[in-house]
Amino acid sequence: MTMPNKRIAVEDAIADLKDEATVMFGGFGGVGSPPSFIRAILKKGVKNLTVICNDAGFPGIGIGPLIVNNRVRRLIASHIGSNPVAGKQMTDGFLAVEFSPQGTLAERIRAGGTGLGGILTDIGIDNDMVRQGKNIVSLNGRAYLAEEALSAEYAFIYGKTADEFGNIIYDKTARNMNPLMAMAADRTFAEVERIVPIGELDEEEIVTPGVFVEGVAETEGVNWKWVWES
Repeated sequence: MTMPNKRIAVEDAIADLKDEATVMFGGFGGVGSPPSFIRAILKKGVKNLTVICNDAGFPGIGIGPLIVNNRVRRLIASHIGSNPVAGKQMTDGFLAVEFSPQGTLAERIRAGGTGLGGILTDIGIDNDMVRQGKNIVSLNGRAYLAEEALSAEYAFIYGKTADEFGNIIYDKTARNMNPLMAMAADRTFAEVERIVPIGELDEEEIVTPGVFVEGVAETEGVNWKWVWES
């Protein structure tokens, strides 16, 4: 059986992306975010996106440029404090933000990828911001928040190395939520630093199976730094 070659250009990954799409981006403070996909989306000009990501990045790092350039209208994230533009857009009423504790956010995405309707958690049940608009469920005498699963039309993720079928290996903490998001989107595209022929990866090191990946683009890679290290 011949395995399909999923190697694509960056532009191919965003060719069908339209205004008002729901999109997941991997990354933690920019580390593990797919910069080439983000630049291509900016160039394409799509807007009014709903974005699911760990955070708002920094103004020039991670998904930050999408926010700074007014392309995001709704953001589901664990925090936005590293991007003051996101905070201003939220207080001005331009950007709608749903805050979800980081572990809860990860599990909501995992639930979306495994076909569950949601999760039960007591994290944030005493916090008005987290609890707002959510059902409270009693189970065995204990109260839980019912958190809905998260899924998206697209997931744009970043890996270290992939084979031509889309099996992906990550680089340390740049893995973060990328593997979960790969499972939770209708269409997943990966940006990687190197693509190798099928069979060259150590199967014990593969984290994301290629069955979840529609296309993989090889780029120049990124020298990851926190913004204060620049």
